Amino acid sequence: MSDLRPFRFGIINERAHTPGVLTALARRAENEGYATVLMRDHFVGDHFGDQLAPMAALATAAAVTTSLRVGTLVLDNDYRHPVVLAKEAATLDVLSDGRFELGLGAGWLRAEYEKTGISFDTAGVRIGRLEEAIHVIKGLFREEPLTFAGRHYTIDGLSGFPKPVQRPHPPILVGGGSPRILRLAGRLADTVGILTASVATGVQVDDPAERAASRIVEKLAWVREGAGERFDKLEMSLVIAPLVTDSRGARAEGLIRERGWTGVTADDVFAMPSIFIGSVEQIVEEMLVRRAEYGFSYYVIADRHLDAFGPVVARLAGR
Repeated sequence: MSDLRPFRFGIINERAHTPGVLTALARRAENEGYATVLMRDHFVGDHFGDQLAPMAALATAAAVTTSLRVGTLVLDNDYRHPVVLAKEAATLDVLSDGRFELGLGAGWLRAEYEKTGISFDTAGVRIGRLEEAIHVIKGLFREEPLTFAGRHYTIDGLSGFPKPVQRPHPPILVGGGSPRILRLAGRLADTVGILTASVATGVQVDDPAERAASRIVEKLAWVREGAGERFDKLEMSLVIAPLVTDSRGARAEGLIRERGWTGVTADDVFAMPSIFIGSVEQIVEEMLVRRAEYGFSYYVIADRHLDAFGPVVARLAGR
């Protein structure tokens, strides 16, 4: 990238399930310099635990803060018709005075589809539906009525209301890890979230090969293919594992054991763009290096890391 974007940091909610805990998390995040509080979009507790409904929870977080941005990471496109989602997103942008960020994905958790009775179509169909949905949502954010005829959605002269505060629309993040969805993100998104796990089988597989530097470079190349000349305008994002420690080697070895990785060395872990291990000073320096090398400037952490990671945010946010 020709110009380095300033760093910003987000917290994804995994533990706040009551009003007091959620509002406390939002206020702390704002006070400590985090840019966003984010919500996933799941009906079952697999992988990440039970989740609050994202749009209502984010509206609550926005109501108790003044500068903190709120966003989804990510909504499953198959769970909402894009006309419904466009109205919800625009409403939240209005109620938050322009602080909403819309993260979208094609969906991947097979068990969730099975439990809800939603058809788990092929990846190609789901991604194609997501692409149409983004066009519909953007169209409803515009001033003029939208007419759209696609394979999955048909809209006939519909005017979206309300219109979002952010123009032409709230920032759109598209997350994924496959060639097709990352090329789509390059074409249509403002922020691209690079997935570092394999979900091709409908379950999440923590494959260290998906985290390897060479694999991340390949995924960035797919984004660039889709983006063309607009690539330098994109914000690149990762959900990261930040492990603040004075025993860097021992902590890397412990992580390998915890995750059951085989054929992986501590040096392999140190080179993974989504994992940061070391002192605050070492993590800060590594983030500067990786931004220059890969272009990542928007890092997201789980809420359980808020305290330990705070000193990194204090040094790098906005820099």
